[in-house]
Amino acid sequence: MLALLAVAAAVWDLRTRRIPNWLTLPGIAVGIAANVYLAGWAGLRQSMEGFAAGFAVYFVLYLIRAMGAGDVKLMAAVGAFAGPVAWFYIFVFTAIAGGAIALVLVASTGRFRRTMGNVGFILMELMHFRAPYLTREELSVKSAKSLRLPQGVAIGVGCLVFLALPYFGRIH
Repeated sequence: MLALLAVAAAVWDLRTRRIPNWLTLPGIAVGIAANVYLAGWAGLRQSMEGFAAGFAVYFVLYLIRAMGAGDVKLMAAVGAFAGPVAWFYIFVFTAIAGGAIALVLVASTGRFRRTMGNVGFILMELMHFRAPYLTREELSVKSAKSLRLPQGVAIGVGCLVFLALPYFGRIH
């Protein structure tokens, strides 16, 4: 079920640059229900902890306009399915996939130097507890000037890598 959610969100995000509520909100409910069905109250606890982890981390990124609201809800749904420990692995794989996709996107648009300057600026602003988008509009995912990465694709890849690893003997 998690793979279906991840692939559907990735395809939708790639095509429309949005992840719709009709996909993420039922995903959260099904993730919780599946865990309750499989493990009772312990499953509910695991599911809610995973939901909270996914929501909390991505909500902070949403507040500084580094992620869209659909990305937040998708990662909350992933957490609801996976639980907190598995969600963390998925988060790491998602970050790696997102970095790789970002490098391809930056290289294909010829914005490498500008992007590296923006990364330095973002780090400096965050160290001073300031939202980077307040000074540079292009650093907001809501801006037409921004170079937007389809984060749903990165999340989808992160989920699929995590789900495939047991077949290669890496995670049990």
